[in-house]
Amino acid sequence: MMTANEIRKAFLDFFESKQHVIVPSSPMVVKNDPTLMFINSGMAPFKDIFLGNQPIKYPRVADTQKCLRVSGKHNDLEEVGVDTYHHTMFEMLGNWSFGDYFKKEAIAWSWELLTEVYNLPKDRLYVTVFEGDEKENIPQSKIALECWQKIVPQNHIIFGNKKDNFWEMGETGPCGPCSEIHFDSRSDEERAKIDGATLVNKDHPEVIEIWNNVFMQYSRLKDGSLELLPKAHVDTGMGFERLVRVIQGKKSNYDTDVFQPLIQYISGYCKIPYGQNEKSDIAMRVMADHIRAISFCIADGQLPSNVKAGYVIRRILRRAVRYAYTFLNINEPFLHKLVPILAQQFQNVFNELYLQQQFVMKVVMEEETSFLRTLEAGIKKFENYGNKNLEGAFAFELYDTYGFPKDLTQLMAHENGLKVDMVEFDQCLQAQKARSRNAAAVDTDDWVIVSEGETVEFVGYDELSCECEIIKYRKVKSQNKQQFHIVLNHTPFYAESGGQVGDSGYIECEDEKIFIVDTKKENNLNIQITNSLPKNLTATYTAIVDKEKRQATSSNHTATHLMHSALRNTLGTHVAQKGSLVNSNYTRFDFSHFQKVGDDELQKIEEMVNEKIRENIHLNEQRNVPIKEAMELGAMALFGEKYGDFVRVITFDRKYSVELCGGTHVQATGEIGSFKILSESSVAAGVRRIEAVTASNALQYFNSKMNELNQVNILLKSPKDITKGVQSLIDENQKLKQQIDSLIHAHAQEIKRKLLQSKTMHGSFHFICELIELNSADAIKTISFEIKNSEQNIVVLLGAIVDDKPHLSLIASENLVEEKKLNATNIMREIAKEIQGGGGGQPFYATAGGKNVAGLQSALKKGKDILTAL
Repeated sequence: MMTANEIRKAFLDFFESKQHVIVPSSPMVVKNDPTLMFINSGMAPFKDIFLGNQPIKYPRVADTQKCLRVSGKHNDLEEVGVDTYHHTMFEMLGNWSFGDYFKKEAIAWSWELLTEVYNLPKDRLYVTVFEGDEKENIPQSKIALECWQKIVPQNHIIFGNKKDNFWEMGETGPCGPCSEIHFDSRSDEERAKIDGATLVNKDHPEVIEIWNNVFMQYSRLKDGSLELLPKAHVDTGMGFERLVRVIQGKKSNYDTDVFQPLIQYISGYCKIPYGQNEKSDIAMRVMADHIRAISFCIADGQLPSNVKAGYVIRRILRRAVRYAYTFLNINEPFLHKLVPILAQQFQNVFNELYLQQQFVMKVVMEEETSFLRTLEAGIKKFENYGNKNLEGAFAFELYDTYGFPKDLTQLMAHENGLKVDMVEFDQCLQAQKARSRNAAAVDTDDWVIVSEGETVEFVGYDELSCECEIIKYRKVKSQNKQQFHIVLNHTPFYAESGGQVGDSGYIECEDEKIFIVDTKKENNLNIQITNSLPKNLTATYTAIVDKEKRQATSSNHTATHLMHSALRNTLGTHVAQKGSLVNSNYTRFDFSHFQKVGDDELQKIEEMVNEKIRENIHLNEQRNVPIKEAMELGAMALFGEKYGDFVRVITFDRKYSVELCGGTHVQATGEIGSFKILSESSVAAGVRRIEAVTASNALQYFNSKMNELNQVNILLKSPKDITKGVQSLIDENQKLKQQIDSLIHAHAQEIKRKLLQSKTMHGSFHFICELIELNSADAIKTISFEIKNSEQNIVVLLGAIVDDKPHLSLIASENLVEEKKLNATNIMREIAKEIQGGGGGQPFYATAGGKNVAGLQSALKKGKDILTAL
């Protein structure tokens, strides 16, 4: 039986023998494409070629591409692991023809590989052909049909409609009919009862699509019409995990050697056999699937966070931890232990994980630890909710804030004899999705071509102004704001990429000036963004970059390179860039390091960078360097970046800083002037962040600090030693604070004595309810706990004005919580309404603050009425 690695290699070897160039997988995390956060299909890395934004380098290409999907048909995150054949991360094997071969070769080779190399039984294979669409005037795929009829029996050819057999990149863009290959893995007995042809594209778990040949012939315009592409392309995709399942004769993708090493490790750790219980099986599948997506996204440079792609990774990780916690009784960090197994599996396939194994493990472990604390907090919040059915809004809060899946909330509610309002939950969920869609909604018109056949040339490395013409433009609306995207044949404007912001400036002709507010890169196309459209679209314009902004940004970018090398020289060569932002005001640099950078180390880094600035090292820029040659020069490449065969190398002293970089830089380091680190902080586990300024911004910082120092000097009446003067003031303040604390404590003890004298008996418990004069929430808490600990069967409700605001405190003996079903949190929420506030806490102790001081008496009365009625 072929292993997964052998199956992958056989695919690539086969297409290499058919004169295809084997290219590496692109990073799974997408940059410079506003329409995608992750590579979600095999064709996504080749969008530029399909869109005509990039020249065809190799007419035949094959690869295995890392992909990630968490939404869309069959890819709802909450369903992954429940079935046996959908995943978050998956590999897509693909062969591509860019204007070269077409349907005949693609169909013949797919059949040859499946039946002669992989030796799949022909009688279990079914193929689909596009039946045509009269409404859109798209004809039937006759050539594909004729090709299949030569090698496949007619009863194994199924005609598919536009929904199943017409592939589209999105609402607009390249598209075309497709021809799928499906495999029937049912037993012979089942196959004899029901014809496999009737189960194709019917979501049968054992009759599954394994390969899709897409024939790109058309382009979909915004108005919905189709036009023929100048060149026809072939785009094929074969899901690797499904293919391995079929070849290895398994009923589930998770039973193959792609997933079993992970699942068996999980099973051994939690001592629960796989294959004996549905819930624990699903949990193990979820963990085995999700660790792949998590690990490779982190290795590609995307850290978990609360925004965009980072939030997706955090969601996936938290789902895996939830399942481990709920169904496998794993309540400590564990997921990170799967990373070495995964790294070993993919060594020499996707080597970036193997090379960053320790870093990825650290990030995953820190995220797990943090979420387990959040999970515990969510469980406590559930327990404090009270003995009543759960509102959907509360269940959604547990889902959204604490990461609880709805089935976990329902399970916990069921165990307590409670129900959850799932109708309201779904309403909250849909409302959130609608908000997200509306916030991200962008209405983009089709490109309007002004000049046919023109190509885009970026001249901004050498010139800050040039003559140019408009090639095309389009209108874009986002959140009620209208802008225009303009593409120029020659442009000096640097487009945002690699962490560096885009240029701004203007284009002008004799009677018109149009301001360029930003420059972005969409796929591989430089786009100038304006708030208005030029009146004369065919005129020749002069494009002029904002020189001051460019110079400041370039200073910060070069300083970032110098700092990167200083960090590696000071902290060690484990330091690697994990993100950056370079603009005209400052530079922000994220890097791998597992502890806080000390003050002495920061000073050393700063001094090293300033030393290189004073040396006035001249820029050595090399363009179109073969990637292999660049690496031999010692150039630093970044994980998560996609490099071509030829790269740009930026050097400031070959022994100090050599990096692959597409950004703009100063001509010599002396132009930077000076460099000052503003802050050092933690971004995520194993990732630190430094923010720094250069040039005039550094000078402004120094001047600001000098002004502050002068003000302190004046306030201290110009002491001989400012440091000693400040320390003396701090010591004096500390002594005064201790005296005040002592007075407050004495006053609090006197209040406590009087409170104990005021206690009354209500049924089986003592009760204290008073408005006191004590301007310290901490002191109120202290005497409340002292009374509770010294007295039995007691409830203490206090009100006070603290810092001119109302404050309420309620504490009760623990036995009363059980005997009287007393819940301090619920009572506090109710009485806090009187002071226009809110509160919370635990069943035996809760506090509240508010806005309405006048409501304190009524709050105490309301509390007294509730408590004495128990």
